[in-house]
Amino acid sequence: MKNFVEELRWRGMVHDMMPGTEEQLNKEMTTAYIGFDPTSDSLHIGSLVPIIILVHLQKCGHKPIALVGGATGMIGDPSGKSDERNLLDEAALNKNVEGIKGVLSRFLDFNSTEANAPVLVNNYDWMKEFSFIGFARDVGKRITVNYMMAKDSVKKRLSGEAGNGMSFTEFTYQLIQGYDFYHLHKTLGAKLQLGGSDQWGNITTGTELIRRMNNEESQKEAFAMTCPLITKADGSKFGKSEGGNVWLDADKTSVYKFYQFWLNTSDADAEKYIKIFTFLPKEEIEALIAQHAEAPHLRVLQKKLAAEVTTFVHSKEDMEDSVKKSEFVFSNYNKEDLAGLSDEFFTDIFGEFFTPAIKKADLGVEANIVNILADSTNIFTSRGEARKALIANAVAINKEKVTETYTLSESDVILGKYILVSHGKKKNFVIPVEG
Repeated sequence: MKNFVEELRWRGMVHDMMPGTEEQLNKEMTTAYIGFDPTSDSLHIGSLVPIIILVHLQKCGHKPIALVGGATGMIGDPSGKSDERNLLDEAALNKNVEGIKGVLSRFLDFNSTEANAPVLVNNYDWMKEFSFIGFARDVGKRITVNYMMAKDSVKKRLSGEAGNGMSFTEFTYQLIQGYDFYHLHKTLGAKLQLGGSDQWGNITTGTELIRRMNNEESQKEAFAMTCPLITKADGSKFGKSEGGNVWLDADKTSVYKFYQFWLNTSDADAEKYIKIFTFLPKEEIEALIAQHAEAPHLRVLQKKLAAEVTTFVHSKEDMEDSVKKSEFVFSNYNKEDLAGLSDEFFTDIFGEFFTPAIKKADLGVEANIVNILADSTNIFTSRGEARKALIANAVAINKEKVTETYTLSESDVILGKYILVSHGKKKNFVIPVEG
């Protein structure tokens, strides 16, 4: 078997590890699990790290379990949170659980017949059988309040460092997650729980519960391992773009925008991310880093990172389509090139730049360009600002420079419904034309 811990260690993906964990993994095929909170019906790129860890785990000969928190999702994990989450109703939670199962199934083959085939579970399946009295009696008495209050996630909330205290509901979260580990240990032989560094307290509660609920020493083996929380080099939060979360589903974040997110990473982040988010071997990554250092302007690291992650999350064909779109954006395209695009190609590139629509009747009216750029579309905050940009020759319609005397007409409408307005070299706006 390949050394799982060593594989994660050189990639910078090991934060905390319980003594004996590496020895256990090197000794035999080990069953390990990671939990996914169903706060949405999809997963964003922040969840790529645990997904990739499970894939590495299987590649190293171990058995991965992906747990979707149908039960814990009803409560909300307080770890790293300053305020209590809004509770989801059952219908929304079920929708989210099914959505997350669908995403996970793209990366892990739960129908495999291999000895270390991945397993998909939902903790609601075993937690729904518990009564409150039963849980308090069988589980609650095993862990002291002193032990639970010593966890950082609890101490910060109770001290007022984060938020306004903690409800009893959230306080019980670590017990329920701990019981998940005990249940998977008992039923599927799971000996290791993996997660982000903010989960250390919850995970170690699980190992403690296993030790206290099992009578035989041979049944008390349980281990914990976490990875660092991913941040950007400037300290800002990873996983967000200007438009919000970067999702793993194309209907929430288009493949092109997904590709662009990785392509636009800084040099420092690209060097870090290519180790974490790809499965490239160490030698190849080191060669890419050296090549990038010699010619940073070629952005070989970013291009390889974007290609690898997009192929992994979507497909090689989707990645190649995104490369074509990216190459088009940075080419010296003109009006004829724009007119030759498909609607899907055009909207994928420029969809986030749409302005309020105008009517065809607004076209062909003398001196209308200033009014349209300022009043109708808000591309400029005032007519004076629009006029100033036009006089400075800083405005282009479908990549052709225009002045304040220009009159927009139907001939400026491309693909039957759009006008592309550029302000300077980097700002683009699309005016939809209706009627």
